[in-house]
Amino acid sequence: MAVDPTLDGRQFPPTSAYSVTAQRLADFAGATGTAWQPGDPAPATFPIVVAFAAMQGLMRDPSVGIELRHVIHGQQRFVHHRPVHEGDELTATLQVTGLRQIGGADIIATSSAIHDAAGVLVCTAEATLVHTAGAA
Repeated sequence: MAVDPTLDGRQFPPTSAYSVTAQRLADFAGATGTAWQPGDPAPATFPIVVAFAAMQGLMRDPSVGIELRHVIHGQQRFVHHRPVHEGDELTATLQVTGLRQIGGADIIATSSAIHDAAGVLVCTAEATLVHTAGAA
């Protein structure tokens, strides 16, 4: 079953605040093999941590009809407005920016606006998800 076309343009509530700590930055850098030292800005792909929480909000919404086990992450892009630093409190608000069906798969374009505690846009994380509903 295809995802409901009214999903296109829908915005989801912001995530809970995510505290950027030195330990979380070190763990991320270690897991991704990225060089990072205390005091450095976060690795460029670190905002995926907050953006993924927003994507989970999309997938957990029962009205959407997406199951994580049927999703392939097709594309990811980050547009940085300023570096992420230790001490930041970040939230992400996801919006579905496009939806189409191709060969039985839903192609879902999303954009997550990542803001700091002052409401300043830090990063925009754009992703394309491929959902194959009912796949084995």
